[in-house]
Amino acid sequence: MIDNMGLIQLRQICNPVSNMRQLMITTAVLLLALVSCSRTPEEKVWSVEKADEWYSSQEWPVGCNYVPSYAINQYEFWQEETFNPEIIDKEMGMAESIGFNTLRIYLHEGLWYADKDGFKSRINEFLDLAESHGLKLIVTFFTNGGNHDREFSLGPQPQPRPGQHNSNWIPSPGKKVIDDPSQWPRLKAYVQDILRTYKDDDRILYWCLCNEPENFKNGCDVKDFMPAVYEWAWEVRPSQPLSSPVWQRPGIHGTSTKLDLVSFICTKSDIVTFHCYSKPEEVRKMIQMLSRFDRPMICQEYLARTNGNTFFSVLPILKENNVGAINWGLVNNKCNFHYPWGHKEGDPEPEVWFHDIFRSDGTPYDPAEIEFLKEMIQDPED
Repeated sequence: MIDNMGLIQLRQICNPVSNMRQLMITTAVLLLALVSCSRTPEEKVWSVEKADEWYSSQEWPVGCNYVPSYAINQYEFWQEETFNPEIIDKEMGMAESIGFNTLRIYLHEGLWYADKDGFKSRINEFLDLAESHGLKLIVTFFTNGGNHDREFSLGPQPQPRPGQHNSNWIPSPGKKVIDDPSQWPRLKAYVQDILRTYKDDDRILYWCLCNEPENFKNGCDVKDFMPAVYEWAWEVRPSQPLSSPVWQRPGIHGTSTKLDLVSFICTKSDIVTFHCYSKPEEVRKMIQMLSRFDRPMICQEYLARTNGNTFFSVLPILKENNVGAINWGLVNNKCNFHYPWGHKEGDPEPEVWFHDIFRSDGTPYDPAEIEFLKEMIQDPED
């Protein structure tokens, strides 16, 4: 007797057309599997040509890092009980009045863990408001920055510490999680859900996967975490670029630069992003160094007036080199961004603001800056 498998094999032998069809299907499946298995991270990164095409289709990205004036951190920004569309709408109007077309914002996984549907609903509302003001978003997932000395939870947030810069920002995901890969699957679910939800939303300019990965604040070493985050994003492969910023030029001010991370983010990102709060000559050096990667560049953090890093001194350099310009701060708020780094609790308000452009009542810190910004943004030939 011939068993069922034998019968099938016999029919295939006796039916050369069916046999050939099966062979072709099997071969195609094997080839697809081989291609999938052999894909390298480089193939998941945009080509230089694609990155250039994307950048040339955008307005010159110019805008600011945005935290609403009512919020001291990401939780107070986004949680249901404090999220305030009316204030956001008003402050987006201030950004629009200057000519800004871009806002950079921070998310936090704790909000998604607690209420992912509600969180995304508020993100949708924020996107709608931004679109109504002609603003695109840079969305940031993770950061080592913030207050590592306390545990944060949803609900009422701590009050500002008078005189201190950014005293209650929340690290994400924090050293304990970074050092414990068993907790990463939940982070992967969070990142991929957000990316899948907005992967084709042209109101998002690009995704900042990890803020300043070289900055090992509180010992947060992301050398293993960063490649995992990029893999999660590549599995979704959104239509918008992926990036993480270079924190500082290697060796500046005696810093011990993590060259492995600089190399990773500059070769695995679709566009090159960087931060620079130093004097204008350092901004030029940073641009010169990063131009070696031959990709569009965006400076997604600058403006430190007391360091000599001002709109007047830096914005013309960025514009001249067709580098996107995203300063830190819009409206003076609970985060005390107008105080310089290192100020102590109780220090008097500085005469020269460090960050921010407007007071909370909508009046500008320096009207001359507003006029300069409008001139630089609105005059394409300048």
